[in-house]
Amino acid sequence: MDQTFTLPTVRPVGLDAPLRWLKLGWRDFRKCPGPCLAYGITLTLIVLAMTWAFVASNAAFWILALTCGFVFIAPMLAMGLYEAGRLLEAGEQPTLSKMLFLRHAFRQDLVYLGLALLMIYLLWGRIAQLVYGLSTYKLHRTVGAFVTFALTDPEGQSMAIANILTGGVIAFFTYAMVVVTAPMLLDRRANVFAATVTSFTAVARNVGPMLLWAILIVSLMVATIPTGFLLLAIIFPWLGLASWHAYRDLVERTA
Repeated sequence: MDQTFTLPTVRPVGLDAPLRWLKLGWRDFRKCPGPCLAYGITLTLIVLAMTWAFVASNAAFWILALTCGFVFIAPMLAMGLYEAGRLLEAGEQPTLSKMLFLRHAFRQDLVYLGLALLMIYLLWGRIAQLVYGLSTYKLHRTVGAFVTFALTDPEGQSMAIANILTGGVIAFFTYAMVVVTAPMLLDRRANVFAATVTSFTAVARNVGPMLLWAILIVSLMVATIPTGFLLLAIIFPWLGLASWHAYRDLVERTA
């Protein structure tokens, strides 16, 4: 029997919408600070452990790849925070167990989305490696040597600019693909194709607000770097909850 799925209506939003999403996300964070902080601390510890492992092994290039590539996998890591937003909206109190063990997440479509993001991340990593290989014949084994090369050497500066440009294009494509898709798959019984089309439509119909939202996300994430990623324990849960409100604002609810 043929089954049809009607795409939900995408609402237009104003330039003030991203700031409103942040405000609502912070309000939700204050409603359940314990579970959200625990979620954020868990993620931060994982990031710190991976960073330490790369530093200890002098894998300087992969520290950059991990930091820049975080944007590709962040939407999947935030699924528990979308669930917290959904529970608060339903008048329930989120707990860490509910955020970590999502019965809604055991879906084939979420697996497809995760695999797509992983493939994009690996593709970006290969492109970054290619750009690095074409920029120099030397291998910079330490973090200090790699940073010095990228900031002071003309070839390193060209490499950094090329990686920023290519990474920016891939990152924005990924952002447009998942900004609505991930929470939509958690919230409703939509397939990954319909959710992805809805996400691209939301960005295309709200270019200005969605560009501002992307800039705010990147700016807040970059702000965690000077703190050694410690601020990630607060910023990431805040952005995850705000992203749930972005989805609710952009996509019209259906019965």
